[in-house]
Amino acid sequence: MAASGRWWDEEDNRWLPAGEVHAWEQGTNQTVCGLSLHRSRLSRFAAVPWAEALPESGGAADAVRRVCPRCAAAAARHAGARPGWRRTNPRP
Repeated sequence: MAASGRWWDEEDNRWLPAGEVHAWEQGTNQTVCGLSLHRSRLSRFAAVPWAEALPESGGAADAVRRVCPRCAAAAARHAGARPGWRRTNPRP
């Protein structure tokens, strides 16, 4: 995940995301919605899973103000994907 800000959690002794959060995959220099991490000045949080960034989850999402809707939709699609699923009778 990537975020526009960060805050220090003294209980866990680690930096957590704050502000606007975006889905980000390690090894890339952009968010899932296409924002450049450097140009947008987003901080990376590789140790924080996407599910913890959602405000309804609590935990690491205490300071999250906005979740990117395009990233949330892409992350939901990715989480609901069925591995190995293949259409057996495609339309002509």
